[in-house]
Amino acid sequence: MSWGGAGQQQDGDGSLQVVHVESGFGYGVIGADLHVFRDRGPVYLLTEYQPRASAQDQDNSWLTAQPSRLLNARFQVVDFTGRHQEEDQLATWRDKVGPRLSALWLHAPGGQGKTRLAAQFADRSAAAGWKVVAATHGPGTILPPAGSQDMRLGNATGLLLVVDYADRWPPSHLAWLFSNALFHQQTPTRLLLLARSAKAWTAIRTGIEDRQADAGDLVLQPLNDQASQSDRERMFMVARDCFAARYNLADPTVIEPPGSLHRSDFGLTLALHIAALVAVDAHAHGVRPPEDMADLSSYLLNRERKHWAQLHANQGEGLDFQTPPSVMTRAVFTAALTGATTYPRATAIFNSLQLELHPDRVLTDHALCYPPADPGTVLEPLYPDRLAEDFLALTLPGHTTTAWPTESWAPSTAEALTTRDANGLPPVHITRALVFLAAAAAPDRWPHVITHLDKILRADPELAIAAGSATLTALADLDLDPTLLEAIESHFPDGRHTDLAPGIAALTARLTAERLGKTKDPVARARLHHSLAKRLGFAGMPQEALAATEKALKIREKLAEIDAAQYGAEFALMLNNRGAYLADMGRPDESLAAIREAIRVYRSLPTPDEVGLARALTNLSGHLSDRGLLVDSEAAIAEAINLIAAKDPTAYQPELIDSLLNLSNVRARQGNAGSAIIASRRALGIARRLYCQNQAAFAHILVRSLVSFSIDLSDLGKSRLALKAARIDVEIARRLARANPGVYEPDLASGLTILAARWRDLEDYGSALPAANEAVEIRGQLADGNPVLYEPKLARSLLVQGNTLSSMGRNSEAEAPLRKSLKIRRRLVADNPVVHEADVAESLYNLGRVIYLQKRPREAHHILRAAADIYGRLLPGNPALASRHADAIDGLLRAMAKLQRKSPISTNEIESICRELSTGHSQKQ
Repeated sequence: MSWGGAGQQQDGDGSLQVVHVESGFGYGVIGADLHVFRDRGPVYLLTEYQPRASAQDQDNSWLTAQPSRLLNARFQVVDFTGRHQEEDQLATWRDKVGPRLSALWLHAPGGQGKTRLAAQFADRSAAAGWKVVAATHGPGTILPPAGSQDMRLGNATGLLLVVDYADRWPPSHLAWLFSNALFHQQTPTRLLLLARSAKAWTAIRTGIEDRQADAGDLVLQPLNDQASQSDRERMFMVARDCFAARYNLADPTVIEPPGSLHRSDFGLTLALHIAALVAVDAHAHGVRPPEDMADLSSYLLNRERKHWAQLHANQGEGLDFQTPPSVMTRAVFTAALTGATTYPRATAIFNSLQLELHPDRVLTDHALCYPPADPGTVLEPLYPDRLAEDFLALTLPGHTTTAWPTESWAPSTAEALTTRDANGLPPVHITRALVFLAAAAAPDRWPHVITHLDKILRADPELAIAAGSATLTALADLDLDPTLLEAIESHFPDGRHTDLAPGIAALTARLTAERLGKTKDPVARARLHHSLAKRLGFAGMPQEALAATEKALKIREKLAEIDAAQYGAEFALMLNNRGAYLADMGRPDESLAAIREAIRVYRSLPTPDEVGLARALTNLSGHLSDRGLLVDSEAAIAEAINLIAAKDPTAYQPELIDSLLNLSNVRARQGNAGSAIIASRRALGIARRLYCQNQAAFAHILVRSLVSFSIDLSDLGKSRLALKAARIDVEIARRLARANPGVYEPDLASGLTILAARWRDLEDYGSALPAANEAVEIRGQLADGNPVLYEPKLARSLLVQGNTLSSMGRNSEAEAPLRKSLKIRRRLVADNPVVHEADVAESLYNLGRVIYLQKRPREAHHILRAAADIYGRLLPGNPALASRHADAIDGLLRAMAKLQRKSPISTNEIESICRELSTGHSQKQ
């Protein structure tokens, strides 16, 4: 069966298969989600685990003709050894009792053995009954063959996902992957993410932990100390013996290491394997092996070249191979930068390079030397990656190694392969190309590559941005000229950019360190710390942002003491920012203290900073509202709005929106729905205009405005308009949360809670329940990580979920979330009774109602009586509370009236409760 776009098919066993067709090529999954870009195909693909190809299946003469094949992990030539401790650590992580979902970031430099370890672990996990799945990044890569992937778990012990090159995935694409329904079932699930460094992990970890998952990291330590010398020797001997068997050598023990294994460059597993392979190959050919690591790589690459030359020479004997070694060198160089690609794309690349032979001929001959791992692809690169990086570095001029000739065409080829097309678009392989060049240029490897990388990026600094966060992070580690880094920095987006944020933070940290080392000027140093804090905050790193802010704060405090007129406003700004980061970390009391101090400083300035003061007052208003101090909160926010209006509201529209939304919230909590919606409507109008001008920068402001407007519409009884606003809000918030869950999932959860309530108002319970369930799931995960900030909101979502279930007649299921909501609110009321006591009464009423509907009147009476006691005490003289809790109070009155007929409690007692409630209820506006 086929579909022109996307379709669904119900299999015979009831499972649902979703198939996406892209340019006539179909992808299917059973038992999992498929996330697809409208214009670029799948974001990623999931493939079932397949046992690795064994070297036993390969002809020895074919393997040894190009020795690099013996290093390719896919052929398993070398028996696994030397990482058994880490293998046991992985098994312990997989099998430990704890959160159902757990992620591990396994990182080490290239050549340390991550891929081999992960493959060994996958083998063991599959043998232990785990379902093992691999994730392949979609855009710009070659996807697995067409067909269907069965992701159903069946009786699997658990689910293990392996993601290679995870640090090269844009964070938003990883967020899409983590949201896949496959990973959110009841089965224990483990996500193993392989990367070269831990720098991208902080931001990604936040998104994982927000999903109520355990998250950790494991670094593969280098084998570079004396204690590990025996390990090095053992790993060398195991590799030597395995290679010797492929060369049909009878006694491998006579083969000695090519030099001492004590050297630091033998700290990599791959380095030991290269040393063993060169030693064996040299012995088989009767030559002396080199000792230096660069020469060892050159030796293997020369063996590659000899094989190309032999194939070319054999064309006279009938072999269909016409590409000379000089052209094959350029083809292999190209493949190292582009990676495997499609035939049309490779043909276009070779046409642009103007090779001596027709591209068809070169591609055919290249595939004979480097057979594609996936059918339908060409330009399979040289493996392993580190050898390919050495090949690039040795081919580019500038090094002193004489064992491999440099090529005059190499710089221009690298430049051509990283140049934009006629439409101004960077090549699809730009990330791979720049990451490989950056890896080769590392200070402990081939520093001369920096010259070539510098030339490419100086011609087009924005290429580094197009190549993504992983490239920016890699560049931050290189000894690049700061002026080049500044040229790249000049193209950074001003605001928050989800996928670039980690890399921007890394590069900003590098530049900040450079600039701090060159200036003693306290003003400049404070601004550098401030700029770094902003970028760290955008990257979802509030602790690091707070640390940078504290450094700026200390400097600016001293400056403000010297000259308050010039530096006082910046000191106050840092105090306000400190308060914001503390709030993000769930430290509200410290946050409030910092904001109050900021306001004090702003008010004491010789020259007023109206906008700065307005920002701080807006933050103060939110804190006061959260504490139930509504009169004080309204006064603070009213002052903020007046300050902005007096200054120039058109110049400070985001600040004005924040103030208006706070005002709307305060007015709504006071029971003044008409006044509240005036403020939220005005905020929404401004937010819509800003969003139309720049969606990426102002989508989050629009989301917050829509939530507030929907609530206010509902309070006015305009349910259908409220529903429309809530649906638009959730659509935008979901898109933002997919890109950056750590930042935007709270907004999505708020929108979903409101949307569920609006659907319930309109009695569309089938639509309300999924929204409510999703809101509870998200807020539950958020509350686990930051209970101070998110538990009150979780209680609200649980209440909506429970009430929706009850409206559907599922009262026994509704009881659990309502009890959870009550438990949270009772805990909160101990710390802040002014804010949370009425919420406890609301939860008590809803729980009592559900219990009564389950025909447990005596238990229901005690719960409803507790709600009535609270309302009876709070309602007199509090019309705002009566308005906000009108539904609960009306329902409580009806429930108590029914209990009067059915409950064994005395009639006089129930009538007294009802009179108390009626008296308070009549005061509402």
